[in-house]
Amino acid sequence: MELCYQLPVLPLDRPVPKHVLSRRGAISFSSSSSLFGAPDPRQLSQRRGAISYDSSDQTALYIRMLGDVRVRSQVGFEPERRGSHPYLGVDFRTLHSRAESAGSIPAQRIQRLFSFQRHLLSSRLLRGAPHLNPLHILDEDYCGQAKCMLEKVGSWNFDIFLFDRLTNGNSLVCLTFHLLNQYGLIELFQLDMVKVRRFLVLVQEDYHNQNPYHNAVHAADVTQAMHCYLREPKLTQSLTSCDILLGLLAAATHDLDHPGVNQPFLIKTNHYLAALYRNTSVLENHHWKSAVGLLRETKLFSHLPTEDSLSIERQLGSLILATDINRQNDYLSRFRTHLDENNLCLGNASHRHFILQMALKCADICNPCRPWELSKQWSEKVTEEFFHQGDIEKKHKLEVSPLCDSKANTIASVQIGFMTYVVEPLFAEWARFSDTRLSQTMLGHLGLNKASWSAMEPEASGSFEEGESEPARATEEPSSRALSQGSQES
Repeated sequence: MELCYQLPVLPLDRPVPKHVLSRRGAISFSSSSSLFGAPDPRQLSQRRGAISYDSSDQTALYIRMLGDVRVRSQVGFEPERRGSHPYLGVDFRTLHSRAESAGSIPAQRIQRLFSFQRHLLSSRLLRGAPHLNPLHILDEDYCGQAKCMLEKVGSWNFDIFLFDRLTNGNSLVCLTFHLLNQYGLIELFQLDMVKVRRFLVLVQEDYHNQNPYHNAVHAADVTQAMHCYLREPKLTQSLTSCDILLGLLAAATHDLDHPGVNQPFLIKTNHYLAALYRNTSVLENHHWKSAVGLLRETKLFSHLPTEDSLSIERQLGSLILATDINRQNDYLSRFRTHLDENNLCLGNASHRHFILQMALKCADICNPCRPWELSKQWSEKVTEEFFHQGDIEKKHKLEVSPLCDSKANTIASVQIGFMTYVVEPLFAEWARFSDTRLSQTMLGHLGLNKASWSAMEPEASGSFEEGESEPARATEEPSSRALSQGSQES
């Protein structure tokens, strides 16, 4: 059962070479699925890689980047290195992982062994079915605390780190499933609960939890923030059930399979994704295609008319692509123009979709607007990820990306610049659109957090401006280059 969680399914964004399809033990069909659609564990134990596809859709191919595989040649088996990064030998799956002592059992493996029973218990509780075989009292205690937290999931002070611990690392699955059920979307769209659970498990597993910042906890945090925005009066009165479903799915999958490095890194290393998407919204396109791949593999919307399911996929892509920080100025200018001219009509489907895009953008970078205890943790995590990328670039003698040099930047300087040039302008316009208690709370936390960072490093703001040639265009300079992952918050 553990193996079902260890083999995430990643979409392949390029044609699969014929020689790859001949890899030994590499191919499995979704029709052979058992628990959560995973292949038989006895088969998985002998797998070497790499590819899984749905036999009913030959165009939907997915790849598991699990490290080395062997490629069958005409004369036999020849070893061939197949890391996630074909040029530098950088494996994105282990880029941010820490070495473990020899002979020790990986903590994540132990965690999964314990978490599976909690998954079963939580699924029974959500269905309202009593569990016949009570789990250990400690497990029930944790589940009880997590359930109490979900009763306050709409609070802006929601501690996603605590919730992730209480759910034993399954915050994204538990929170998203709870919200889909709370909004009545599972019943309304007649979704198969097993497919929903399988989809969310695969989504959670496709996040690289070795990443300090871009991991499943970040996705859960963004999903919780999106829920808070969906409950705002203007949105509650106008959004349709389909809008809400799209908003939650986009929040949960907006950074799917994030490698822990930014777009400039992929471009400068000639990564195939950069070439595929022509250096434009590279990661966002990959997140979108990753989400579509999982939707199709799990057949979550297979019962809907083809036109409807394709429409959901397109709109999901439009939302995820909006998180590209390189397009921050475009969206912000359009939002500001709508507010100045007072011509937003939420009865219009295109206007509602635009507001969903802005809500997702806010949710994606809302960490500086959280209470200090939460915001500070996110700041440290995202900066750690930046600096780790900088270390990799130095190691391979590449130009160090802005904000990724640990010797030239500090957490405080990075955060002050990010708050000043990216977060404040966006949330000021959101407050104009939705002038509510939540908006004022977010702006209040933002001001206090910025003051706290400034107190730690009084010269941080000035040094940030000196380090950038065009501070007025910081949404295109530091954010688009160092935060180009769509969500490099605090």
